[in-house]
Amino acid sequence: MGLKIITADERLSGASAKTTMAIFGPTGAGKTSLLKTLPPTETLCLDFEAGMKSVQDWKGESISIRAFTDAIDIACLIGGVNPAADPNGFYSEGHYQHLSQTYPEMVQMINDKRIIFVDSITDLTRQAMAWAKTQPQAVSEKTGKPDIRGAYGLLASEVIGLLKHLQHAPGKTVIFVGILEKIVDEFNRTNWQPQMEGGKAARELPGIVDQVLTLSLFAPDDTENQGGWRHDPEKAQERRLVCQSGNPFGLPAKDRSGRLDITEPADLGAFLSKINSTK
Repeated sequence: MGLKIITADERLSGASAKTTMAIFGPTGAGKTSLLKTLPPTETLCLDFEAGMKSVQDWKGESISIRAFTDAIDIACLIGGVNPAADPNGFYSEGHYQHLSQTYPEMVQMINDKRIIFVDSITDLTRQAMAWAKTQPQAVSEKTGKPDIRGAYGLLASEVIGLLKHLQHAPGKTVIFVGILEKIVDEFNRTNWQPQMEGGKAARELPGIVDQVLTLSLFAPDDTENQGGWRHDPEKAQERRLVCQSGNPFGLPAKDRSGRLDITEPADLGAFLSKINSTK
């Protein structure tokens, strides 16, 4: 029987042990450098971008991932067995046991980590799209020609499955970072949106993670309804995390903790302490 009653004390303990978040920011905002605000001995970086140059002095461990199948394997090792998985599919008991026997040192290293930093979800979806195009679902049964709709459908289901598997990783805080894209429409209105392959995965991501944050540049401002900051991604110098939905900057954000200001300092160690405090 897989059902279990969780007491209030157990729930509070679990809340303090893990969270999931997505952090988006414009190119060059310093998303990868957020690693330097996390404890290196407790953090594992999944490097999809070969982009560790900006944090080459960071003392933590990383794994370079260049194929979506490798991303699935790493997610399985981090999240463990999904009891609802197809016995012959990804995240099944057989899949996990095979990986555990193949990479015993990696299993031990992952078990020692408390924080998983995924850099970036943008490149994760690009790898997923490249993989999806090679699968049978991306070929039309009628014509035998490539079926882009089939590829996008497979992309969405597999990326969402991977994200949800990491969401349930026991005792792990999982942080996804990605590119935030500026879109200007025909009426010269500006909209900011996550840059990801496939619209479905991008739409569902906010419902999967606990926190959605935007990392960008701000300048001090006396206007109270902006929390003392003015968004200026081209000229400002202060990096801040936008945390609340409906913020005056029109940036993606969501806070399930209810403990955050409109913006917070770009320090993930302090951020996690604030949202996970049991006081």
